[in-house]
Amino acid sequence: MDADTEVVIVGAGLAGLAAALELTAAGRACTVLEAADGPGGRVRTDVVDGFQLDRGFQIMLTGYPELQRLFPEGPFAELDLRRFGPGALVQVGGRRVRVADPRRRPDALWDTLRAPVGSLADKVRLLAVVADISRGPAAALLQREDVSTLERLRQAGFSELMIERLWRPLAGGIELDPTLAVSRRRFDIVLRMLAGGDAAVPARGIGAIPDLLAARLPVGTVRFDTPVAALDGTTAVLADGTRVTGRCLVVATDGPTAARLLDLPAPESLAAACCWFAADEAPVDEPYLVLDGDGTGPVRNLVPLSVVAAEYAPAGRALVAAAVPGPDALAADLETGVRRQLRGWFGGVVGSWELLRVDVIPHGQPAQLPPFTTAQPIALGDGRFVCGDHRDTASSQGALFSGRRTARAVARSLAGTSSP
Repeated sequence: MDADTEVVIVGAGLAGLAAALELTAAGRACTVLEAADGPGGRVRTDVVDGFQLDRGFQIMLTGYPELQRLFPEGPFAELDLRRFGPGALVQVGGRRVRVADPRRRPDALWDTLRAPVGSLADKVRLLAVVADISRGPAAALLQREDVSTLERLRQAGFSELMIERLWRPLAGGIELDPTLAVSRRRFDIVLRMLAGGDAAVPARGIGAIPDLLAARLPVGTVRFDTPVAALDGTTAVLADGTRVTGRCLVVATDGPTAARLLDLPAPESLAAACCWFAADEAPVDEPYLVLDGDGTGPVRNLVPLSVVAAEYAPAGRALVAAAVPGPDALAADLETGVRRQLRGWFGGVVGSWELLRVDVIPHGQPAQLPPFTTAQPIALGDGRFVCGDHRDTASSQGALFSGRRTARAVARSLAGTSSP
């Protein structure tokens, strides 16, 4: 069988780009087929009326090892990051209280101690948990006995008040699971990254990450507007019937698409939504995530993004992101519920906010319930491979690492070896 290229990669999201970068660095010819008109998959940014809107509310964590490896200079100078404050504002009892990392914001220690999100013992337990998950190699956290995030928090001794007012909106927003049923292994990994670095966004939007990675590939490697309809061995059959054949083939799409193309079990999906509002003035003037400590929902996290990164909004305007994780994201009239909740937070001014866009993402992340393992198969036999966050932790770190790990397996296959 004649091959058009050594490796066909289906999907130019983070996993596919990471795989292509690793393979081209090893001297292997790749062709990346992407259905959309640009790289990144869900990790993209659009400009709407002068505002930068990511595809759903997204942040990057500077503690992720794969991002540190790919953007080592500066650090992250190429991304021109804008960082969130090290903590959060919690909306509770009709007011917002600050909970900050005392290691990096010692001036906020008194506010944190007084914040009605839990007892003093809860806050001491929080420091103890952070110290525990920060010791030793990160991979060791994936070997601990697995339970749900909720059970993990209860086993650590946190009060129900602390769980409801802090952990449920914070972890529920990150995991897209307000029920906190997701694996504690994944929770511990993400908490370690939060504790060891910053939450940030690139000045040009989250889409700057895949844009910069795609620009490192040889010209012509990625073919956009090229949807793959089916697979035939290591051949990708395009929607127009064209066939692109490789010696190996990698499916680097989201979990549901990979399952369809490869006839694999589909991962359970966690939904996410985001209402993007333009306002004359930001409702919060500090670069912090605002958490729904009262549990009124559907918004679990609100972000004054133009306060974090002025580049996200035109001069004189403000951009507000209201993030809705989990089943509430699929509500028929999401905007009405969001505005009702936010009027309770900020008053009647919310009625004047202009809705720029509502992003509803039925598959925001794969649901990674206990018992969870990152040892998911990537080699499917006969020259076919699969990668993505559904093969590792559901995060940009997981997608990037999965792509690189899979590329190494492909390179070994092309070389005719099976050694690790």
